[in-house]
Parts: sequence; C-alpha cells; structure tokens
Amino acid sequence: MSLDPTPEIATETPKLSPVEGIKSASRFLRGSIAEELHSGENHFSEDSKQLLKFHGSYQQEDRDARKNRSKAGVGKAYMFMIRLKLPGGKLTPAQYLAMDEICEKYANGTIRLTTRQSIQFHGILMPNLKNSIAAMNDALVSTLGACGDVNRNVVTCPAPTGDPVRVQMQQLTEDIAAHLAPRAGNKAYHEIWLNGEKVDTGVGSGEIEPIYGNVYLPRKFKTGFAMPHDNCTDLLAQCLGYLAVIENGKPVGYNVYVGGGQGTTNSKPDTYPLLAQPIAYVDPDEVVFTAEAVAKLYRDHGYRDDRKRARIKYLMHDWGVEKFRDVFAKDYFQKPLRAPKDLAITGVDLHLGWHKQADGKLFIGVSVENGRIKDEGNYRLRSALRAIVSKFQCIVRISTQQDILLGDIATSDKAAIDAMLTEYGIPRHENLSMVQKWSMACPAIPTCGLAITESERSLPALVDQLEVVLKDLQLDNEPISMRMTGCPNGCARPFQSEVGLVGRGGTKYTMYIGGDSYGRRLNFELQDSVPIEQVTPKLKAIFQSFKAERQNAELFGSYCHRVGIDKLLALIGPPNGK
Repeated sequence: MSLDPTPEIATETPKLSPVEGIKSASRFLRGSIAEELHSGENHFSEDSKQLLKFHGSYQQEDRDARKNRSKAGVGKAYMFMIRLKLPGGKLTPAQYLAMDEICEKYANGTIRLTTRQSIQFHGILMPNLKNSIAAMNDALVSTLGACGDVNRNVVTCPAPTGDPVRVQMQQLTEDIAAHLAPRAGNKAYHEIWLNGEKVDTGVGSGEIEPIYGNVYLPRKFKTGFAMPHDNCTDLLAQCLGYLAVIENGKPVGYNVYVGGGQGTTNSKPDTYPLLAQPIAYVDPDEVVFTAEAVAKLYRDHGYRDDRKRARIKYLMHDWGVEKFRDVFAKDYFQKPLRAPKDLAITGVDLHLGWHKQADGKLFIGVSVENGRIKDEGNYRLRSALRAIVSKFQCIVRISTQQDILLGDIATSDKAAIDAMLTEYGIPRHENLSMVQKWSMACPAIPTCGLAITESERSLPALVDQLEVVLKDLQLDNEPISMRMTGCPNGCARPFQSEVGLVGRGGTKYTMYIGGDSYGRRLNFELQDSVPIEQVTPKLKAIFQSFKAERQNAELFGSYCHRVGIDKLLALIGPPNGK
C-alpha cells in the first residue's frame, strides 16, 4: 500500500477579533447605546464604546486629571470626542457658525481641524453627547461614519477655485461619501441621536447593509482625490486614491491607487506604513462604482482576526499588485482593467494667502497651527473667524494640512478682512516660517487614549527652535515637512514627511527622516528613543550637512534619502547625545 505523497492538512479558520463579534451582534450599530446613554452613568460599556465610533464619537479620558485619581472618591474623568463627516471639508457660513456655537456650549471652547478635512470637538461630557450630535445635525452636518470600520471622510483639494478639475473632484467626493454611507446604520443613528422612528430588526425585517453587510469592513477605509501638480491630500497615504488625469485643463479620468496607510504598532514588526499602488485607469463615470468594488473586495478578503493587520494595505502587500488586480477585475469590477496612465506627482499647494476664483471672487487660506482654532492671549483665531464668516458670509473649506480657507469673498472686502485678521492677532501667512506652515501634529495627550507622548502641545516649541536654526543656515525658505504624533498610529501622516517624530514614551520619540514634501516617498527610521531636547541639535547637524552638500535644488528629504542612514547617524550621534 502506497502513501499519498500530499496528505490533506487540516486547516483552521482564523479566530475573529472580539470587535467582529460586537459588530455582528450590534443590530446594525445599535447595541445598547441608547439605553446606556440614559443610564445616568458618565461612560459607556466596552461593547458600546466600540460601536460609538461608527456614530462619530470616541470615549476618552482627561489624562491631565489622572493625578487626582488617588484621592478618595475620584475616578476616571471620562469625556468624548465627536468628529464630523465633511466630504471635501465643505461648510456653509451658517454651518461653520453653528459649529463655533457648539464648541462653546458643549465642548472645550476650541475647534480642532483634522488631517482629513474635518472638525473634532473635544471635552464633551456624556450628558451633552446627544444634544451635541443633534445640534450638528440641525445644521445639516452628520457624524455617522466619521469613525469606525466604514469609509471615512472622503478628501479632495479644498481650494474653491472653480476650475473644472477641482469642481469634478469635489462632486465625486460627495458622491462616494453618499454611496458608501451606512444604510441600516443610518436608521440606527437617527433612532439614537435624533429621536427617529425605531426599526424592527428581527428576522424578516428586511434591514440590510447592501455594501458592508452586518459586520461592516475589517477596519477603517480612507478615500481621497488629488492632482499630479497638487497632491495636497497625500494621495499615496489613502486606502483608495484617485489621481486626476487632465487634458487641456479638464479632467478626463483617474488613475486608481489602492493600499496606502500609515499606522504601525510598536513591537509588532509585521505592521508598517505603505504607499498606495496604481491598479487601473477609470473614466469619471466609473469612479463611484470603482469605490464600491474596492470596498467590497476589502470586505470579503480583508483580515478580521488581527485588527493590527486588518487594513487593506496589508492585503495588497501580501497578495501583490498583480493578484489584487486579477481578483478585483474578475470578481468585483467584472470587466478588463485599463492600465494606469503614466503620471507623476510633481507638487503640493498649501493654498495659503489670497487667491482668485473663476467667478472673479477671492478666497484666502489661513494657516492654523496644528489645526487648533482657539483664542489664547492676543492670538484670537476663533473670534476672528467667527467675526469674518458672520460679517462677510464666507464659505469655509478645511484642508488636510489642518488649515482653513474662506471663499466667495468680494474683491472689495479684501482690505477689510486683512484688517480684521490683524486686529485679532492673526499673522499673515507670508510672515510665518516655512517649517511652521509645513508642520502637523495629532492631538495626543490629554485627549487621545492611544497617545504615549505629547504631540500638539510639544510641536510648537520645537518649531520655534528650528526656525532659529534654519534661519541661521539660510534654509528658512525650504519647504521642509515636519510631522509629530503621540503614537505610531500615524494620524498626522508622519511616515511620509521629511522629518517624522513618533511618540515612543515619556518625552522620547522615534525619529524618521528622508520622506518627501510632496508625499511620494516613505521616510526611514533614523533613531529610536530620542529625548525631545535632543531633536533640534540632531536635526541641526543634518541641516548643516544638507546646506554644504545638497545638489542643485535638491529637497531636504531627497538629500537624506540619497546620503543614507549611515552618513546621517554619524552626524547625529547616539540617542542620548553623548
């Protein structure tokens, strides 16, 4: 009797992560949120905390208040963040003023612009959670799908120029956002937050999620648009990206990119940032269908056992581009794919300062350091924006660089707006340093539960130090992108920047270097556990070498990439600076 040379090997289906069970049993995102909301408690259960994300809110803790916990009777200071769903970062004057009122009435008195063209409100207490979300919806702004395992806020160039390319991209941004919005989850959202009519979710109710199914996507899914000459949305960081193909000033189609993503996990080497890969060219009328097809492929094949590796970027990496294209074309797009056009990303526009619109009106881009709109001392940005939007009825756009654009301004009002910005202590963008304008930070401590270091509160002082160094070296006009995050999840996209600082613990950061101001290349880890007080001296040594050895008009990140890690490590010395 001969033995079978290839005996059957028993295989086991990977065990699903606990969050998959929570989603499956949630009755399309309902869970027990409504009951707990009225329980009199100051926080939700663990299951509800996970479902709350789909509704646009994160349960957090005031980490500055932790020092009081040891006192008798003092527990965790729970609070909530609420994020808006704002496709393309668009707000009417009335909507912006309503958001300003909400931040004062229910939140901590500040507005936080996000790196995905949205707004976050911090410091909201549980008794004010429903009133806050209801007030946002009263202004015709939703929070559903701003977080959670669904398509997140769709981003595009915010500049209201009125040119055909940006107009089409903005419309497609809104179309994808509407098409990929949760359907059954929308009913649950209205029931819980807007006192909508309850829906029977028993057997035979007919309630379905036609795209997502009852367990939604394995993790978050991010979509964005960009142009070759203006990659202001960091297209290659998106799960799904559309790069406009332009002929004679008009959009004729889009190169489709899949598989970008930033987040990593410390001590988990099989997690890493990746750039999106080109898979096809599509016509404008195929864009929305393509988005649905990619989302469905991710729904069916994305990893659900380990949330650390559940993003679509890992599926693309593990399969490879050719297998991804084959499965996508055969089972989801269901027709042959056309090859992407030969296009290169060549620039980024921050859209700061005054610009003309196609209709003859103007828009102005105002730099917002780390996205925080606040009044602090003589710098009264929140008051300035409220006064200007109220008086001139400007439309509002938010950029993925955390800045704000005010549009539809009559040319005759330009001088008056300039005067008001000066009155409220807002510096003109041409008087700001390049390193400040090109810097970004995530909120981190005290609000984000994932943060292991400071970010938003630490970066300004670091920028102040680097301004002096760069000016002394006559490098102050270089567009050096610098981004800081309080953990390796990468919300401020630090792994594409020329200088990335990622929280390691305490006041130490992992230093990354060699990315690209235009978002075309990942950086590399230069040194781990660098004390924050050593960051400026180490960068100064590299800046000095860059000034002496740069070739032609070489960008800083390109120089670092060219000379390599050994040369740079020799310049900066060990992490402790000794």
